[in-house]
Amino acid sequence: MSNGTHSYQDDPRNSSVLIYVNGELLPRDQAVVSVFDSGFILGDGVWEGLRLHNGRFAFLDEHLARLFEGARALDLDVGMSREAMEQALYRTVEANKMRDGVHVRLMVTRGRKATPYQDPRVTVGPATVVIIAEHKSPAPEPQSSGVRLFTVHLRRGPPDVLDPKINSHSKLNCILACIQAAKAGADEALMLDPHGFVATCNSTHFFVIRRGEVWTSSGDYCLGGITRGKILELCRQDGIPTHERNFSLTDVYGAEEAFVTGTFAGVTPVVEIDGRKIGRGLPFETVERIRALYRARIEAECGRA
Repeated sequence: MSNGTHSYQDDPRNSSVLIYVNGELLPRDQAVVSVFDSGFILGDGVWEGLRLHNGRFAFLDEHLARLFEGARALDLDVGMSREAMEQALYRTVEANKMRDGVHVRLMVTRGRKATPYQDPRVTVGPATVVIIAEHKSPAPEPQSSGVRLFTVHLRRGPPDVLDPKINSHSKLNCILACIQAAKAGADEALMLDPHGFVATCNSTHFFVIRRGEVWTSSGDYCLGGITRGKILELCRQDGIPTHERNFSLTDVYGAEEAFVTGTFAGVTPVVEIDGRKIGRGLPFETVERIRALYRARIEAECGRA
């Protein structure tokens, strides 16, 4: 695997985890869904990635709000209340005796089809709900040495094509971007919006630091990232000038520091973009300051062990 933000340390305990499938907790090799499932056939569904810290899910309210909002946009009946979904999440990690260093993928699809066809009206039965909880900690190398990005030709589209605010299972655009970046020898893809301004990465949100100011995209062409929002909030609270704005690759190449954010790895420095070294290289003083602020926010959210 690359030195990317989703690189992880393998944990043998994951071979025996129990996975939640429509109310049942099943061994990993028995946790299956139908080949007629909407998610398998069409990528028709929504999902969230969550971190468990000190026995609590970080920013759970925000994650569930995004999941249910995306489902409403897709006219997808989740079939569970937010309270019931929260109970299912905690039931899953408690059954696996998990407390820290845990990543959870919550997935909801429209459910099983009568026949392989896109029309939601041929769906039979309720939504499919799957919760995969794994012992999963970020690999240390990206955090210490940073990651490299490559600007791909694939663009982030407008909401009248596929609304980026919906965290859907339909990720082919991002997958193709990831492939192009990997072929170029980079760890992750940097993606532009339809106007040529910087939008986001294929699986994380992108920030630069210029003259002591934190810049990120306008947000018009990227998912409403939970970690992205927390970083913006923390910077403003700590007196770091912060802007959501349009900016170009010229601004990126001239940045003093850069970093990406995501639920899994938090804050990760970016040391190279399109073969250009960022700033003077590591250590990045402001990135380390922001990383410390985010870690403290996680502790405040989840409490101490």
